[in-house]
Amino acid sequence: MPAFAWPRGSVLLIGAVCFVMFLAEGAMLDWGAVFLDQAKDMDPARAGVGYVAFSLAMTVARLSGDRVVQAIGPLRAVVAGALVAFAGFALIVLAPGAWPALGGFVLVGIGCANIVPVMFSAAGRQAAMPESLAVPAISTLGYAGVLAGPALVGFVAHGTSLQFAFWCLGAAVLGVAVATRWLRA
Repeated sequence: MPAFAWPRGSVLLIGAVCFVMFLAEGAMLDWGAVFLDQAKDMDPARAGVGYVAFSLAMTVARLSGDRVVQAIGPLRAVVAGALVAFAGFALIVLAPGAWPALGGFVLVGIGCANIVPVMFSAAGRQAAMPESLAVPAISTLGYAGVLAGPALVGFVAHGTSLQFAFWCLGAAVLGVAVATRWLRA
């Protein structure tokens, strides 16, 4: 077995979806408080509450995720989650103040919660690569999003604004909803 396998076919798409979702999660961890402080004028001592709201919402949604995925199906769960997360990013950016923006953190947590678990299940069902190679390839791509995400957000924010960087995150998550079109096959 090779030490590294280049993802191909549906494995590459599944990995890209995981990359985007982990990027969004990493951005909430590393940039959420900064966003609330700088863009929404929240007291820096309280700005960490955004990540708490995101994490609690994600935890509750992930714990109930199996029931949701069974009820509506995995692809619909991914589309719905991506649309809810996009709505969350829109609310974070457009809310008139810090406290209303916290609702966006909750929506992002709910929306992101079950997409990666569905993608890992899909990795076991795909036929483009052996499962023993596909799962590590997808994991590597996904976790690269956590590592690269904060730097990418910072790079974009430095050249434009943090609000624009969060819009880009929202657009990337919206792209996940569109990507399910190719995951059906």
